[in-house]
Amino acid sequence: MEQDKTIVIRPSRDSDVDAMLAIYRRHIRRGIEDGVDDSDTPQPDDLRERRKNLKNRRFPHVVAIKGGEVVGYAYVVLFRKRPAYRYTVKHSIYVHHDHIGQGVGSQLMRGLIDACAAAGFRQMIGYIDGDNVASLALHERFGFVRVGLLPGVAYRYGRWADSVMVQRSLGSGSTTPPPPPALSTR
Repeated sequence: MEQDKTIVIRPSRDSDVDAMLAIYRRHIRRGIEDGVDDSDTPQPDDLRERRKNLKNRRFPHVVAIKGGEVVGYAYVVLFRKRPAYRYTVKHSIYVHHDHIGQGVGSQLMRGLIDACAAAGFRQMIGYIDGDNVASLALHERFGFVRVGLLPGVAYRYGRWADSVMVQRSLGSGSTTPPPPPALSTR
């Protein structure tokens, strides 16, 4: 019996947490030498609580499912906590290393952009490793433009690495703001 290769994007669930953490931990640890403290890496309960808070505030948090397995996930958080920035989100996308180059990132990006636009957000911001050519190309394909460079802010693989800031508009540019996204003021 052949396994289904269709990628399905859906809201994340608590049952996805372990798979999401495994994907996240591999990405975060890449290029970091042994012995570097990573005690702030989220634990399963931390991620469950984060998911719950994002869901309660209507922030998209989605997973990519392929063959019944979580092969990637994406989410947004507020770009800044000040009220003036309430229409701008910062996004993150993580794809399982065995599924890179198979369209998972594109599907997650499309789902995230659509969900953010539907929620009333106007701008999406991202920070990408300057050496991550595939992610930079993905963002360009989806209309993100490079708006900043943070030189030498990360240390990986024995050298300093840059971060590239990208931005994409979700709105028409009107000067009249839409109704505010449903955000908690906690």
